[in-house]
Amino acid sequence: MSIGTLPLAADGRPVIYAIHENPDWWPPFEAAFAEAGVPVQPWLLVDGALDIDALPPEGIFWSRISASSHTRGHTRSKDYARGLLSWLEASGRRTVNGRRVLETEVSKIDQLTALRAAGIDTPRTIAVVGRDGLVDASRRFAGPFISKHNQGGKGLGVRLFQTSEEFAAYVSSDAFEEPADGITLVQEYLRPAGGFITRVEIVGGEFVYAIAADTVHGGFQLCPADACAIDPQTGLPVTPPGAEAAPLPGVSLFSWRQDVDRDFVETLVQFTRDRGIEIAGVEFIETADGRRVVYDVNTNTNYNAEVERSAPASGPASIARYLGGLLDEHYPGAQAAAHGTEIHV
Repeated sequence: MSIGTLPLAADGRPVIYAIHENPDWWPPFEAAFAEAGVPVQPWLLVDGALDIDALPPEGIFWSRISASSHTRGHTRSKDYARGLLSWLEASGRRTVNGRRVLETEVSKIDQLTALRAAGIDTPRTIAVVGRDGLVDASRRFAGPFISKHNQGGKGLGVRLFQTSEEFAAYVSSDAFEEPADGITLVQEYLRPAGGFITRVEIVGGEFVYAIAADTVHGGFQLCPADACAIDPQTGLPVTPPGAEAAPLPGVSLFSWRQDVDRDFVETLVQFTRDRGIEIAGVEFIETADGRRVVYDVNTNTNYNAEVERSAPASGPASIARYLGGLLDEHYPGAQAAAHGTEIHV
């Protein structure tokens, strides 16, 4: 059944609708929902039609639209998701990581300004539209700096430079990477004190666990999903941009971090609560000069299988339980009615 080209669960019953554009990232979540007995309907948002005069199906709508969707050829997914989430919320449907949160996902400017307003330390950053002005912006940094895309994910456009002259040669070359939204960030380079960054996983306003991600071998691309470790074109392991050494065969870049500062974690959790971000992975660097700097807020956060095996809780399982609770809250009895029924697309 469908409304136009929109998916409906079997018998039109309320379920969790998982709005996404990357099937490669979906299997761990599908398994977690099945294990928890929570009915879920994947909604692959890469094309289709939206009848805004129709009513949406009943259910809970969880957005996993990614800032990096354009790198997979899904250039329309972000704008389509904006319209879809606006329609859902105007129709009174419960969204998770909804319309406002999508803007946080697709804009590092949005992330950094919100973090700074909350009193959280962020990297010194200058945002430049187009190429003109990039080199002038770089001259305002006394030491090494990096460039990155405002609409990022997967380390898009992240490069390290020592001098403005080196950067000028890059900006004027064919190697320059055009950002999806035309905005490049020039940002102070922060070297992690221990050769790793920390990512705090949060679900439903609660801390799940923290991971340490190896920057020596992982560089600037620290997506923890298993699919991110393999180049889809060559099938070979990815050597991330900015890595100081090639990834070690059989050694994960990610590990469960047990000694994370719980007071600081609570600061990050409170930030997500205040911003209405219900599912997130927040990344920070502890620097050699004693700063603790937050630089990224991932609202379509993924999880690493090896970390999941050792951590005291599971990210996907926490999401399944949280969304299942929302389904029960808004549609009492929906889970019981759907239990034991498998949903396919």
